[in-house]
Amino acid sequence: MTETPKLPLKVWAVSDGRAGIEAQVVGLSEALARLVPCEVTVKRVGWKGSIGRLPWWLNLLPKRWLTPESGVPTGKGDEWPDLWVAAGRATLPLSIRAKRWSGGRTHVIQIQDPRVPAHMFDLVIPPKHDRLTGDNVLPITGSPHRMTPARLETEYAAFKTLIDPLPRPRVAVLVGGKSKAFDLSSERAAQIAHSIQIPLEQEGGSLLMTFSRRTPEPARALMTARLRHLPGVIWNGEGPNPYFAFLAGADYILVTEDSANMATEAASTGKPVFVLKMDGSSLKFRLFHEELESLGAARPYGGAFHGWTYEPVNETDRAARAVLEKIGVAIPEPAVAAPVVEAMPKPKRKPRAKTLEADVEAPTESPAPKPRKPRAAKPKA
Repeated sequence: MTETPKLPLKVWAVSDGRAGIEAQVVGLSEALARLVPCEVTVKRVGWKGSIGRLPWWLNLLPKRWLTPESGVPTGKGDEWPDLWVAAGRATLPLSIRAKRWSGGRTHVIQIQDPRVPAHMFDLVIPPKHDRLTGDNVLPITGSPHRMTPARLETEYAAFKTLIDPLPRPRVAVLVGGKSKAFDLSSERAAQIAHSIQIPLEQEGGSLLMTFSRRTPEPARALMTARLRHLPGVIWNGEGPNPYFAFLAGADYILVTEDSANMATEAASTGKPVFVLKMDGSSLKFRLFHEELESLGAARPYGGAFHGWTYEPVNETDRAARAVLEKIGVAIPEPAVAAPVVEAMPKPKRKPRAKTLEADVEAPTESPAPKPRKPRAAKPKA
């Protein structure tokens, strides 16, 4: 049985290096560090040759095929972390063996649906739309991420001089791209650009647009050409990334339907989120967007901006608390300052009445009258 680890926790955030996957494991690890003292190390798994493409059950000797940069220990004991937080298919041959390799020291947390029996891990954290259930399964809305109010404030400060002068409403547009279920053709990109251009020109707002690495180049070029005349910023991928600053500075957020990460991050801001239709369809993503709608966070984009309020979606912190509860680590209660009791002012004394002297004579008491003796009664004749 794995012992309850001592603080600070040694946490490894393990991924295959893809930006979206790494953001999930690092996001959950950072959330743990906000609750208890942690030492977080990012590990990027690499495989020699084409071994990484094999199913996990065919990779029988994974340590032999790991690249040296992966940094996975060969022995047991203190080399291993208290928590192994992993995501992605490339990590599975390691995640299912990490507890045994560590001599029972390491608790293994796998994000997303691993497509293997959940009992092979200490805890599995999939998105709810994957519809995975089990005793050690914690479904969450979307995926863990690195978005926090503090980070938004910090990132916005770096681009403050660029964003502050822009007219409101400011509209952030987060554009994804090609995936297994979706694509962004030039025709669809033109329709999206037109649906954004019209209300911005009518309302006099500004545009904050960014593309992902998966955005097809024709779609990127077309949308840039159609919208570059509007006030705002279209990030071309060069220089510091203003992604988080755009979310912090926006009044409305538009996100293409292909990315659960971007939609979840947008929903964590508490700002109105509109979902942009792409080419293709997916039952899982439809369930995900319906879930965001049920939480009041997102709505389909219909060509007009309007505002509403909702409680920001904060599933990353909820998952971090569940992880600590699973491994038996108590979250310290925040220090509560003793109430400050202000001393009540002393009541002012009423001035004493002055003693009347000289001009007022004290009354004199009259002597008590002397008692009379009773008369002697005369005898009757």
